[in-house]
Amino acid sequence: MVIPFMTLYLTSPQMGYSIGQAGIVFGLFGAGAFSGAWLGGRLTDKIGFYPVQLFTLIVGGLMFIVLGQMKTYPLICTFTFLLSFVNESFRPANSTAIAFYCKEENRTRSYALNRLAINLGWAVGSGIGGFIANFNYELLFWVDGLTNIGAALLMWLVLKPVNYIPPAKTKIDDPLIQSAFKDKAYISFAFITMLFACCFFQLFNNLPLYFEKDLHFSKPFIGILMGANGIIIALVEMVLVYKLEGKRKNMLYITIGVFLVGLSFFMLNIPGASVFIASLMIVTVTFGEILSMPFMNSYWISRTQPSNRGQYAALYTMAWSAAQTLGPMGGAQLAEHAGFNILWWTVGGLSIIASIAFWRLHLKG
Repeated sequence: MVIPFMTLYLTSPQMGYSIGQAGIVFGLFGAGAFSGAWLGGRLTDKIGFYPVQLFTLIVGGLMFIVLGQMKTYPLICTFTFLLSFVNESFRPANSTAIAFYCKEENRTRSYALNRLAINLGWAVGSGIGGFIANFNYELLFWVDGLTNIGAALLMWLVLKPVNYIPPAKTKIDDPLIQSAFKDKAYISFAFITMLFACCFFQLFNNLPLYFEKDLHFSKPFIGILMGANGIIIALVEMVLVYKLEGKRKNMLYITIGVFLVGLSFFMLNIPGASVFIASLMIVTVTFGEILSMPFMNSYWISRTQPSNRGQYAALYTMAWSAAQTLGPMGGAQLAEHAGFNILWWTVGGLSIIASIAFWRLHLKG
């Protein structure tokens, strides 16, 4: 609920910060996320996914509420970093938990189901958040924080704690897959993913600002547009993944999906961009997301063993977290100094390059 409106909040007359300053705040969000992902992966392998998820949900919720009270720029930067550090520690633990609860044959669908839940939350959060932001930005932080804490309570009530014992490392012939950091193909995959994610993260900070500043959309309508992304995913993704899973290699679907994301950014530069173009862009980027992200999860999990799953999950999360630093911050600077049109050409082009790089990985097998 907070993230899609954070840039609008920081650049509002109430706060008065520039697009570039808002980009730096998002850069610090990414830096905290990168560090938190590394720690979350290490802790998951050491103590298990259950306590890591429970702790980060509770503390992350409290940090959202605290961040909403910060008004000076240094404090906003500091607490944004701390919030994302705690929040992103959740992700490697959550990814590992899914692998624990599901069977190998329905792994992609399990990750798709988890994404369905996330995107339903995104749809509801963005839709309601647009109306809350129109009324009171600070209330967004309270609602987001309390839903985090509510999720922790629900987890504690519904899921029994898992007695976690760190598994002994499996002796295998290929030593490269003992460590995610020695798996050359996986390192390449993580780097290309980071490049793609730098582009994809424009959706959550610079795109809402473009909708408001250049296309003059209202905050409630921006919330509806952003929420449509989650609604389409909720309606389509599980069915589509079920139809596609196992029919082709994961990397082929990833390649097509990333290409569609690049194409969607190019659409924003169609002359006379309007409600129709903006809506078509959201639909296209959403189908790109549907085709790429569930199969990205399947790709990394297929290279793991129980003893190093947290490490692989951490590196994957770190790729996305690094992009949260580089993408929003770089995109904001580019938008401020060169304009949004140059930004959309740039991120669209980089997405196409990432698509080609994924295709090369596909050809290598």
